[in-house]
Amino acid sequence: MVRANGAVSLRELARVVQTSEVTVRRDVRALEAEGLLDRRHGGAVLPGGFTRESGFPQKSHLATAEKTAIADLAAGLVEEGEAIVVGAGTTTQELARRLARVPGLTVVTNSLLVAQALAHANRVEVVMTGGTLRGSNYALVGSGAEQSLQGLRVSRAFLSGSGLTAERGLSTSNMLSASVDRALVQAAAEVVVLADHTKLGADTMFQTVPTDVITRLVTDEPPAHDDRAGTELQALADQGVQIAVTGGAAGPDEAAPGADSLPAGRQPRRDVPLPGQRRNHGAGSGQQLRSALLGEQPPGERAARVADMRRR
Repeated sequence: MVRANGAVSLRELARVVQTSEVTVRRDVRALEAEGLLDRRHGGAVLPGGFTRESGFPQKSHLATAEKTAIADLAAGLVEEGEAIVVGAGTTTQELARRLARVPGLTVVTNSLLVAQALAHANRVEVVMTGGTLRGSNYALVGSGAEQSLQGLRVSRAFLSGSGLTAERGLSTSNMLSASVDRALVQAAAEVVVLADHTKLGADTMFQTVPTDVITRLVTDEPPAHDDRAGTELQALADQGVQIAVTGGAAGPDEAAPGADSLPAGRQPRRDVPLPGQRRNHGAGSGQQLRSALLGEQPPGERAARVADMRRR
């Protein structure tokens, strides 16, 4: 199934082979040990994914709870009357659904899914790029898309991708998608990357956004055993990227705690910097971002700090 589709969820595997997800997870772990696939949160993908890109149906079933929480948190960054660009992806599609209630918003996008999510929002203007349709992710790409972005200037770009590392920044598996994403970045004063923890430390073929261009990363809290994601977060913070983290990791069937939707049009407080982060951030207006320190704290202390921030 993974060879045919590029990716598959544990839930779908369990349904097809008529067994429990616990059994499937154990077998997937054994297959990964043999180098036949790579595990991801809630599923599995082909190993060495530098050139292979999963289609939309497969991506939409991976880390769904985490993507929802990330979209909730990122929506609080958007203010009334703002002009932004939103790239293609399943996480940015979730963000678009939450932006429909922000009055006076202008959204420039190359994603049919983002445009569809905003199609019935009366107070949101949607501007689509030109280009050629990529059916695998419902995005417009090519020279037409890139040329339509020339001369454009907006406040923020919200982008997703296939992988994120401190060394290379955001990357994707498709050359045409990467080229359009770079054009979107050129149009924005700030760049916000939306990436769940399964993408942290993953490196794919085409770089889209170098680390020094990324203003902020919105992600979910990695599981305690995921050392790769935690290390990558710290490295990104050390390079000056602002880190906003949803309130804890969640399983594939659970809602992420602490990821309540922020009121549309409200500007949240700037993120709490991670240890080693060099930028100093004052307090802004509006509701707090539910961000947690990701330093080398034991899980109990980290949870206590998040709970204390929620109470305040």
